[in-house]
Amino acid sequence: MTFFVTSAGPGNGANLGGLAGADAHCQTLARAAGAGNRTWRAYLSASAADGQPAVNARDRIGAGPWHNARGVRVAANVADLHGESNGLGKQGTLTERGDTVTGRGDTPNRHDILTGSNPDGTAFPADTADHTCRNWTSGADGAGSAQVGHHDKQGGGQRPNSWNSAHGSRGCSQANLRGTGGDGLFYCFAMR
Repeated sequence: MTFFVTSAGPGNGANLGGLAGADAHCQTLARAAGAGNRTWRAYLSASAADGQPAVNARDRIGAGPWHNARGVRVAANVADLHGESNGLGKQGTLTERGDTVTGRGDTPNRHDILTGSNPDGTAFPADTADHTCRNWTSGADGAGSAQVGHHDKQGGGQRPNSWNSAHGSRGCSQANLRGTGGDGLFYCFAMR
């Protein structure tokens, strides 16, 4: 296994403890599943802030290939991951335990996956909108939202079939992430 979607988020909405906290959550879940011998990174972009440059999710995850918990290859490399032929979708995007995450048409719908990314895996350009809930440090509402993808590649939003950039959430709290069909889950990739 070199790829999974988290079976659970930290539980504080989009406050993941920043990129470092999200990476640590990936590592903890991978360790519990017997795959802790690799270095795991969360597929999350971050905006330029406080003198720090933007961070692109695609640049954090290594070169691939990536396989899910059942050993099925979901992408050969970064270009394949962001192309039309990747093996993502409801059956390919499994948790670290090999479970399918509920999606559109299921109860509860948990298909919104936090990314903060454009479809090509890059961070949004600096603008007045917050696409990362203050770079994954805010679980409060009223100040931003999180860009999410649909792990099952279906639903609503600007790009309903996008696994990494379907639409923004209603807010950053756990309640508002759930309100748009999510649960604070995110993707984890093993670096090679």
